[in-house]
Amino acid sequence: MKIIVPMAGRGSRLRPHTLTVPKPLIPVAGEPIVHRLVKDIAKVLNQPIEEVAFILGDPAFFGEEIVASLKNLAESLGAKASIYRQDQPLGTGHAIMSAKDSLSGPAVVAYADTLIKANFELDKDADAVIWTKKVANPEAYGVVNLNDKDEIIDLVEKPAEFVSDEAVIGIYYFKDITVLKGKLQEVLEENLMHGGEYQINDGIKKMMADGKIFKTGTVDEWMDCGNKNVTVETNGKMLNFLKQDGEKTISASVKLENSEIIEPCYIGENVVLKNAKIGPNVSIGDNCVVEDSEIKNSLIQTNSSIKNAKLDNSMIGNHAKYDGHYTQISIGDYSVLE
Repeated sequence: MKIIVPMAGRGSRLRPHTLTVPKPLIPVAGEPIVHRLVKDIAKVLNQPIEEVAFILGDPAFFGEEIVASLKNLAESLGAKASIYRQDQPLGTGHAIMSAKDSLSGPAVVAYADTLIKANFELDKDADAVIWTKKVANPEAYGVVNLNDKDEIIDLVEKPAEFVSDEAVIGIYYFKDITVLKGKLQEVLEENLMHGGEYQINDGIKKMMADGKIFKTGTVDEWMDCGNKNVTVETNGKMLNFLKQDGEKTISASVKLENSEIIEPCYIGENVVLKNAKIGPNVSIGDNCVVEDSEIKNSLIQTNSSIKNAKLDNSMIGNHAKYDGHYTQISIGDYSVLE
């Protein structure tokens, strides 16, 4: 089994955090989004992973440190890591074809801006499985259209009239991804574009037109990381899942001075908490210092200093300094104070 992970985008909706860190590398509950996603997919598949292929963008943004972390991720699963570059932002279909040398045999394609909790077995009779989540407002999503055999016969984007409540979450299994590769090659040759992009859906629809059987795999939780609010919410959900699973999320190296931690929280290595009340649903990365502050429902990355703060539903990046008693400020592009 292979896992194909397109992650070339910069993540403009999560600025300023994605100005220097690609969105899939933003940590949620102490671990980068893409790391959690790939590990959770491997857990659902419950079979050996032969290769993880990552499709990255501009090397100036997705540099060698990122490449090294992705190789370590693949190796932790006993898999080969393959690194590809999408040289132009030409859509999901184009991104997948950037990794054409790895497109053979059984494979899962997963877009690295979402997290899941799932426990199902892949349908062995299907040519492909599209992972979905039941939603209350299907008109806001791309959904699957099913026949009376529960086979997917079409993909419908934001339907004005009810089609189904099964939303497509951006994870797909192909019994032989060579077939998708052939159909996406046709999409490229026909110059079949939407909004200037080549889409995976056009390759999938060509497979359906050839009679390939598509089924659904429904996940229990689908957690978005598209913007600040939903990323903070996802961080809280993931912390609660980790607590339920009995995972240790507070480092032994944390230094507490007249401070309280209300779980669930993730507290990284060498964090100093002084006169602070932290939690619930807070992640604090390595080497941060928090003084005279109260923080809940928030996500703070690494090497940051927080003083005199009362934060809720907040994200703070790496190497940031925040003092709630500020009289002078230095704020860059896309920064937000509310």
